[in-house]
Amino acid sequence: ELMAMINPVNHARTPEGVATYMVEPYVAAADVYALAPHAGRGGWTWYTGSAGWMYRLVVESLLGLRLEVDRLFFAPCLPAEWSEFKVHYRYRETYYHITVRRPEVEGDEEIDASSVTIDGVTQDGTFIVLVDDRREHRVEVRVASRHPVTRMRIGGHRTAHA
Repeated sequence: ELMAMINPVNHARTPEGVATYMVEPYVAAADVYALAPHAGRGGWTWYTGSAGWMYRLVVESLLGLRLEVDRLFFAPCLPAEWSEFKVHYRYRETYYHITVRRPEVEGDEEIDASSVTIDGVTQDGTFIVLVDDRREHRVEVRVASRHPVTRMRIGGHRTAHA
């Protein structure tokens, strides 16, 4: 819901939305008016770092990708309606094709297991060590829970859970 609310494209999906928002839908506005007579109108679109911060919010908080030196950590926070997502990540001259999946569970079943594999090899922990070998690698991240929002365990502790 939050992503839908702050995504500038969603403010201009209809002719009425365009007439209200009145700024470019491909640029993150620094502010959106809340009071009449300008409620819903965007402002300060090219004078802000909002787009960069929104990108970082999506990559780090929603997709859960966090780079620390040469390690890429995974802590995805999947919306209830997502069963998976894919990311093509470049590290220097090497490509990592990452698929994050939440398997289907039935009824009250809850699977409390997360795993990361790279090129079919299971990793210890919720990260991969990045190497610049100029090859392409396949990464599978499995996040399992019956809950609508899931975070993987890091160091034995759940980082977020709803």
